[in-house]
Amino acid sequence: MKKVAWSSILVVAVLLAVGVIADAQQPTKIPRIGFLGGTKPAPVAARVAAFRQGLRELGYVEGKNIVVEYRYAEGKADRERELAAELVRLKVDVIVTAGPTVTRAAKEATVTIPIVFAQDGDPVASGFVASLARPGGNITGLSTLAPEISGKRLELLKEIVPKLSRVTVIGSSTEPGTAQVLKEMEIAAGSLKVKLQYLDVLSFKDIETVFRAAAKGSADGVVMLGSAVFNTHRIEIVKLAVKNRLPATYTRPEYVEDGGLMTYGPSINDLFRRAATYVDKILKGAKPADLPVEQPTKFEFVINLKTAKALNLTIPQSVLYRADKVIK
Repeated sequence: MKKVAWSSILVVAVLLAVGVIADAQQPTKIPRIGFLGGTKPAPVAARVAAFRQGLRELGYVEGKNIVVEYRYAEGKADRERELAAELVRLKVDVIVTAGPTVTRAAKEATVTIPIVFAQDGDPVASGFVASLARPGGNITGLSTLAPEISGKRLELLKEIVPKLSRVTVIGSSTEPGTAQVLKEMEIAAGSLKVKLQYLDVLSFKDIETVFRAAAKGSADGVVMLGSAVFNTHRIEIVKLAVKNRLPATYTRPEYVEDGGLMTYGPSINDLFRRAATYVDKILKGAKPADLPVEQPTKFEFVINLKTAKALNLTIPQSVLYRADKVIK
């Protein structure tokens, strides 16, 4: 009897060991992420690099323990919808979107796959989330919403152009958040004794007319608000500002790198880096509906001295000292 008992124990032990080995040999599912951009890859290369950096900081290595499927619509609206549908067919675990138009395309493509937007001007007004604190649904992410910095942009422009008294604000009424930004800017304009003129742009063909109107209206400077239309025509816009001898402040560093005078605003690269945190939380079981939308915590002030010289402007040292980056 004892021999039988020991034999039985030995058999059970062997079977258990085989089971453990078999379990250990089961392939671990590697999460697959979809990254959806609305432009060509080059214009958003720095942002994608920031997102990848965020993944690395959280222990993810592409091709090893995570796969990222990158798709770029190259400015074509129909491609945005096609690529969003393609990512859904691939059954990715999360879709990360690089801007409002591709977020909308992803939203229309799925109500089940979690979507993380790396940036959005006003996700509530856009209809992506119910509220910043409680997004609801399958979408969450990071917002560039910080209307109070509109006054800061105006203050910096006033420091660079001391005689600033008339400012043309160029924006798009179809862009979520524009009304709130204008409200905040009016408050700052009152304290700075600056008169604002708002010119609305609905398509890029209106841009040249708007700049001519600003120049003819004796504007001392221009504040460009955020717009997807503007972002795809950065170089043309900064050239028009210089051509019309108008000191202008923009919403993103890319404008200044392309020849614009200055920018003050949220660090978009930092938002993309932080988008990786949302991906990590969702992969670990969190629901987008329960992850609050976060707002900017890092801001950038960039000046282009070459453009300042072309406009016959002397940037005060006190302003240069506060700049995060000075392009010479």
